[in-house]
Amino acid sequence: MNEQLQSPPQVQVKRSIAKAVSWRVVGTIDTFILSFLLITYIGPFFGMDSHGDAAEVAKAASYIALAEVATKMILYFAHERGWATSAWGVSVVDGKRVESYGRTTTKTTTWRVIASIDTTLLAWYFTGSIGTAISIGGLEIITKLVLYFFHERTWANISFGIKMNDDDK
Repeated sequence: MNEQLQSPPQVQVKRSIAKAVSWRVVGTIDTFILSFLLITYIGPFFGMDSHGDAAEVAKAASYIALAEVATKMILYFAHERGWATSAWGVSVVDGKRVESYGRTTTKTTTWRVIASIDTTLLAWYFTGSIGTAISIGGLEIITKLVLYFFHERTWANISFGIKMNDDDK
C-alpha cells in the first residue's frame, strides 16, 4: 500500500443521506422483528397481556419500528455529519479514502448508545412496559452492533459522495 500524506477527502451531505436511508431500512426491519418477538415472548413476564393476538403485537411492533424511521433518520444524520467533521482514523491510500477499523468500531459504539436509548424510550411509550422496552433496547444492542459494523464496512468501500481534495493531487 502506498499511503500518501494527503488531507482526508470531504464527505458530502448526499453520502450521509444515502447512508442514513440504507441504515434505516436495515434498522427498521431489525426493530420490527425484535419488537414482535420480544413483545410476544418476553412481554408477558413484564405484565404485558397480548392475549395471544398476533395482530395487536404486530401493531405495537410496527408503531415502534415506524416511529424509529423519523427519530433515527434525524439522529443518524446528525451522528454521521458529526463524524464527517473528524479526520480521526481516515487516510488516503492510492488515491482512495480509507477508514480504519478503530474508527468504524468507535462510530458503531457511539451510534449504538444513542440509538438504543431512542429505541428503549419508543418501546416504553408504545408498550407501556419499561421491562419490555429494556429487553427490546437491550437485545437490539447485540443485533444492531453487528449489523451496523457491516453496514459501515460496506460503505467504507463505496466511493459515492466522497470528494477528493483537488489541492492534494
